[in-house]
Amino acid sequence: MLENLKIAVIGYGVMGKAIVYCLVNNGKLVTKNIQVSTPNLDQLKLLKKDLNIDGNTDNAEVIKNADIVILAVKPQRLEQVAKSINNSIRPDALVISIIAGVSLATLIENLDVTQIIRAMPNTASQIGMGVTVWAKTAQVNEKQKCIASEIIHTFGEEVFVEDEGYLDMATALSGTGPAYVFLFMESMIDAGVHLGFPRRIAEKLVVQTIRGSTEFYLQNHEHPASLRNDVTSPGGTSAEALYYLEKAGFRTAISRAIWAAYERSIELGKGKTNLVIENKIE
Repeated sequence: MLENLKIAVIGYGVMGKAIVYCLVNNGKLVTKNIQVSTPNLDQLKLLKKDLNIDGNTDNAEVIKNADIVILAVKPQRLEQVAKSINNSIRPDALVISIIAGVSLATLIENLDVTQIIRAMPNTASQIGMGVTVWAKTAQVNEKQKCIASEIIHTFGEEVFVEDEGYLDMATALSGTGPAYVFLFMESMIDAGVHLGFPRRIAEKLVVQTIRGSTEFYLQNHEHPASLRNDVTSPGGTSAEALYYLEKAGFRTAISRAIWAAYERSIELGKGKTNLVIENKIE
């Protein structure tokens, strides 16, 4: 469905760049049908040099002929972007927003269009291994839904939901999730170095352990608690380590962190970008 569609990407940060690369690597879109808008002239030059994709600093110019408009900007920039677009989105165009926390109702109000997809991809989308939760307005027809699904699928796995409320939950769980994993990896690697491993060996051990554990889980289809129990011998090293993790409140810290990210996602959607976070952990 994508071969003849013209796609405009507004914003060329980390996720905007990931989206462009995924669309190009998918092989179903010719580069001449993709245009990008960013205020960064150096990025536009690299875009032309690396992918032969035209760009512009003028949002309205980029989207005026687009069948699909993908918004990949920060939440606090939505109002500014909406003003710059100045009703240039075609009435029959489909808008796909990956702006964290911004609801479909807010997008409709700011953009004055009703065919909108709201999606929450994550960092692994940069290599086509992400997971994206998405929802749509009632005005998105079946053909547009299929087109959106095909675009989103280039980022990795996809989960369509009827209830938009799941998007803020997904922001906290899978959207922010890679940050939790990277912090966990960093902590394990540092612990390995503290034990006496050279960092390169500690990194290799940790990365392969996480990769192998994930693959083992996928192949066994058992509950994580069951798999954890299988490798925890009574009085053994795993039991001792898990005892200290539980004593330190590991589960509670993870749960509270995800809940905090969920609340922050909601606040971002309301335009509150300068909150002072109070430390509520006792």
